[in-house]
Amino acid sequence: MSNIPDNLKYAKSHEWVRIEGDTATVGITDHAQAELTDVVFVELPETGRVLAVGDNCAVVESVKTASDLYAPVAGTVLEINAALADTPELTNDSPFDEGWFFKLQLDGEPDTSHLLDAAGYAAQIGEA
Repeated sequence: MSNIPDNLKYAKSHEWVRIEGDTATVGITDHAQAELTDVVFVELPETGRVLAVGDNCAVVESVKTASDLYAPVAGTVLEINAALADTPELTNDSPFDEGWFFKLQLDGEPDTSHLLDAAGYAAQIGEA
């Protein structure tokens, strides 16, 4: 069973987002990292890049495959998790804590109507 925290929102493409005030933290789900297996490289968006919902914004490479990441909410890239450059395995070890990918400065109230709650994501991946 995957770890699916209740305090996050989930994209159907397996990104999670934690919204705190006007900042959104983004990463990939526990299910996604398990499917990818051992993550060996993460390419993150540039700080200052403006992202719209659904923009292709990062790449995760594992020993098995490469996978694109898409912005679950719109905003400007505020910070990237530089630790992933040297230790991409944080994505596997701690996808919701040390393995986050980037933070966005939100432009007003984010539209999360297309995102799933924990129960909805569990149902999507067949764990409901």
